[in-house]
Amino acid sequence: MKALLQRLGLIWSDRASDRVVPPTGHTAWLTGFTAGAMTFLAVFALALSLAAGRLADRWADALTSTATIRISAPPDQMAAQTRAVLDLLATTPGVQGPRALTADEQRALLEPWFGPDLPVDSLSLPQLVEFTEADGGYDAQGLRLRLQAEAPGAVLDDHTRWRRPLTVAAERLRLLGWLSLALIGGALAAMITLAANSSLAANAQVIRVLRLVGAQDGFIAGAFVRRFTIRAAAGAVAGMVLGVLGILLLPSADAAGGFLTGLGFQGWGWLVPLALPPVAALVAWAATRQAALSKLRELK
Repeated sequence: MKALLQRLGLIWSDRASDRVVPPTGHTAWLTGFTAGAMTFLAVFALALSLAAGRLADRWADALTSTATIRISAPPDQMAAQTRAVLDLLATTPGVQGPRALTADEQRALLEPWFGPDLPVDSLSLPQLVEFTEADGGYDAQGLRLRLQAEAPGAVLDDHTRWRRPLTVAAERLRLLGWLSLALIGGALAAMITLAANSSLAANAQVIRVLRLVGAQDGFIAGAFVRRFTIRAAAGAVAGMVLGVLGILLLPSADAAGGFLTGLGFQGWGWLVPLALPPVAALVAWAATRQAALSKLRELK
């Protein structure tokens, strides 16, 4: 069993085989720095993916459950048409909680685009009526026909034209985050492979001597695997800590104005970055083992 674990590079306290790999040199800092930098970026890519998922869910829920009726009418008819719309909605199956937005609420909707000093009272703005879709939904086409007959200036907006583009954009942003994580993992594997090949080439004479005294390739490869995996794991821990600190320093969604959502973790999501160092160590183990065995075959 010990021989098998040694061949796989899973025994970390074998001091004899550790002497095969020099503890210093450019490969030492390169491996740790690369693992740290890639893990730091992975924290932000992970935060982006999770935030995009929350954003997609929030937009989908908000736009699916609410609808708006826009009433455009002369000032002397606005109140009558608004009352007609409210009465119509009160008797429409699948509609609940209809209400007309106040001037302050409409000003709040326009404030992000035109600023807080917009003179809403002096503008001929349409009256907005919002309602919530009850369980089972409502007949949108039938509601449009009733509005056309009883309130000609009223137009139903069920957010269909906004819902899909926003949700698709958030889903693609989440996919981009996961793709970034995959590319980061690939870049880490490539850099560690180069570092391992460089270290193996630099120790070619040592490897030949070890073979002369009876050392097996599994013993030699295991030494490189252990050393590079430990370096990568240590660098990944440092990168993960710095990445989480960077996330903590970002402004919250409220401080940023709530335009999108906070780029960060929520609830159990704060535990997800803890998985990055083990993943980085696994990538380093696989990349180093493959590079070591391949290089040792070349040195025969």
